[in-house]
Amino acid sequence: MLEKCCFLLSASESYQNASVDLATLTGVKVSHSSQNRLVQRQEFPVPEVKQALAQVSIDGGKVRLRTERGLPCQWRDYKAVRLQDLYYGAFFQDNLSLTDWVNSQSLTNPVICLGDGHSGCA
Repeated sequence: MLEKCCFLLSASESYQNASVDLATLTGVKVSHSSQNRLVQRQEFPVPEVKQALAQVSIDGGKVRLRTERGLPCQWRDYKAVRLQDLYYGAFFQDNLSLTDWVNSQSLTNPVICLGDGHSGCA
């Protein structure tokens, strides 16, 4: 259960804030570096799609990466895709995996594709 709480808090905020919130909520202290290592060790496979898809939605954006104190933060691209309102996949600086996953699916005819117009999602 502690691991699940670590994942939930780390997904919602910075590792530093997740560490503080975890201690407040559970009374257990897990450092921000341990939170980071836990997430980095984890494999998050994309779901196995079991049906032909009629809808594909894609979104892209930026995430801010914290750097050493005194250095400016770095911004990096991510892509997220939703298939048939059931299956979700997120890809951080890995466009090839995203396109491979989507292209490996069985599609209906016609298929509806939705994007937000972001240049990285064309």
